[in-house]
Amino acid sequence: MVDELHGRRRLLDGGLRAGLVECIKNAVERHDWTLDHWVVLENHYHLLVQSRLGADLPDVIRAIHGSSAVGIRARTGCALPVWYNYWDYCPRHEGDWYRHLNYLLWNPIKHDYVRDLRDWPDSSFHALLATEGRERLVAQFRAYPDFRELDVDDDY
Repeated sequence: MVDELHGRRRLLDGGLRAGLVECIKNAVERHDWTLDHWVVLENHYHLLVQSRLGADLPDVIRAIHGSSAVGIRARTGCALPVWYNYWDYCPRHEGDWYRHLNYLLWNPIKHDYVRDLRDWPDSSFHALLATEGRERLVAQFRAYPDFRELDVDDDY
């Protein structure tokens, strides 16, 4: 799932990104979902989640956007709307899931924020690296290299 801020504004500094992560975790937990992986950038975020009821997706997104927009607007004075849409996608099989995971993880490099994923703090990459190890992640990126070809947000 991909969400972005209106007009591609770079509003989310480190503190606001951390606040958005908390909003995401709270909304996912309240709806009894599982947050598998995430990345928060300066103007959008990506999530890999598991839901018990797919029908409650709008409620989860509304909770994330509603609570995060208040803090973003208070801190930046940005024009409304802060968030204006979202996209969702359901991976079709394990390989599809890994391609989307790789895309999510690679986003800080894709958008030229960092050259090394370890340098972007606002991502589940660090937990995955700690549990899986570098060799396992290298193998994952090699096994599913076509994530760079995913048509997820090419209109960005």
